[in-house]
Amino acid sequence: MAGRFLVLEGIDGCGKTTQLKLLSQWLPGSGLMPAGATLLLTREPGGTPLGKALRELLLHPPQDSAPSPTAELLMYAADRAQHVEHLIRPALDRGDWVLSDRFSGSTLAYQGDGRGLDASTIRDLERIATAGVTPDLTLWLDLPIAVSLRRRQEQMADRIEAEGTAFLARVAEGFRTLAGERGWAAVAADRTPEQVQRSIRAQVEAKAAQGWI
Repeated sequence: MAGRFLVLEGIDGCGKTTQLKLLSQWLPGSGLMPAGATLLLTREPGGTPLGKALRELLLHPPQDSAPSPTAELLMYAADRAQHVEHLIRPALDRGDWVLSDRFSGSTLAYQGDGRGLDASTIRDLERIATAGVTPDLTLWLDLPIAVSLRRRQEQMADRIEAEGTAFLARVAEGFRTLAGERGWAAVAADRTPEQVQRSIRAQVEAKAAQGWI
């Protein structure tokens, strides 16, 4: 039996890291995973050794060496292709479950809506990089921009996070559009971590009850 692929998406500050950890603690004992299946936690960019190197170049490039928007897009695509071929697909073929912090939706939102790059080009690269692998469930942590900014005000911003409020607003709208187009499960993220996690678990259980179709 093939494994399952779950993804958490959302703007910076939406709580993906926290929710990923809580979900990973619950899933193995939830009764949803078949006996013998392993749960793998991963992220984009950075889910493979090559991806970790690309992540550093994307988010913390050497001084005066930030990638251009097109180069940035291609680097994300390279990270995803490596991620799918070397981690995600092999795990699913083994019957294991994969839980990822971001996937292709983030590229459409950040590089498409945020950067203004051509959406058809991004979708072409998505098809190439994913090679037919799609999430069984994408959980979109929907967070108001004002809350995102407040949560992150004392944190050191990486290159993408430092793009500013207008950029973030475009990205947020991109996620909203994608969620509707792709049938993502929307979860209100401006609540306590415990409340958000309960909603996430309910969405996973509902999807499993539908047979993951």
